[in-house]
Amino acid sequence: MIDQQPFFSSWSGGKDSTLAFFKACQQGGHPVKLVTMFEENEERSRSHALPIEVLEAQAEAIGVPLIIKGASWDQYENAFLEVLQGLKREGITHGVFGDIDLEPHLEWVETTCSKVAITPYHPLWKMERRAVLDELLLHGFECVIIVVKDEKLPQSFLGKTLSKKVIEEIEQFDIDACGEEGEFHTVVVNGPNFSKRIPLHFEGIHAESGYSFLKVKLNEDEK
Repeated sequence: MIDQQPFFSSWSGGKDSTLAFFKACQQGGHPVKLVTMFEENEERSRSHALPIEVLEAQAEAIGVPLIIKGASWDQYENAFLEVLQGLKREGITHGVFGDIDLEPHLEWVETTCSKVAITPYHPLWKMERRAVLDELLLHGFECVIIVVKDEKLPQSFLGKTLSKKVIEEIEQFDIDACGEEGEFHTVVVNGPNFSKRIPLHFEGIHAESGYSFLKVKLNEDEK
């Protein structure tokens, strides 16, 4: 458990990391930092391809400072360890992660955290994947699909907000509606722990390496 422990949250800006953060707070954990890994040039976040302005807006809305770190995939682990070492020096003893049931992800997190004596915590671990979605909807989180794996889902899903109807549409493609294996990614724009909704607008689609990315921008006029 994480009761009363200071923690950082591994933060993608998407549904799973957001729900993991929310549950850790509900269980009495004390959030201190959000950590997001970025591409080497620090222009976009890893996997979700979000600009820093969007992640900063999320951090402001939930009231927790954001740390970013750029790295190539080859240097990802070393860069992540540098972040963890800095957090440990600040007295942060626990890390919260949004993995659900992929054992290699769990093993990597546990091995990496053990190198700096940080205790990893996975609030969603072994939940039924559909139960994760049900809980997000129950609490009123607003999650917009911003990335699809081209061989799994058509681009028409980009920009859709997760709902029971959209989840059923995803399942018609015979894939996991939680997207745990990278079938799609989301950005969370509102929820019970957000002080305000994140105003976004979308500027077309970028295709790369078998994925289609919605170009996400923060709508400064609505901040």
